[in-house]
Amino acid sequence: SHTVFANNAQLAGHVHVGDHAILGGFTVVHQYCHIGAHCLTALGTIIFQDVPPYIIASGNAARPFGINVEGLKRRGFSADAIVALKRAYKAIYKSALSLDDAKNHIRAQISSYPELSLLLDFINSSQRGIIR
Repeated sequence: SHTVFANNAQLAGHVHVGDHAILGGFTVVHQYCHIGAHCLTALGTIIFQDVPPYIIASGNAARPFGINVEGLKRRGFSADAIVALKRAYKAIYKSALSLDDAKNHIRAQISSYPELSLLLDFINSSQRGIIR
């Protein structure tokens, strides 16, 4: 799955970690949480809710801090796809939109940017809620 678990990254039972996820040192993940593909956690991050794909998370409790742009570039994502993911991030986290309205905004862009479908599917299937 091409994941990286830095020193002392800890997973409680029944945690799902997506492909290419990177968990920084001393990251702690609560049981039943899902960590999305291509995400990155900072040193000492404590995760109680699901972390969507492509997100950088940090803090206790984890909060979003943008898109993992450098990791996406290294994995060959196009500049246009990264811009679309940044717009989706802004719709979810930086706008006054409700989560349902943000999902509708993202859904309208999926035909042009299929990378967004991973993000939308993850949010729709989240059982614990996403970090906000």
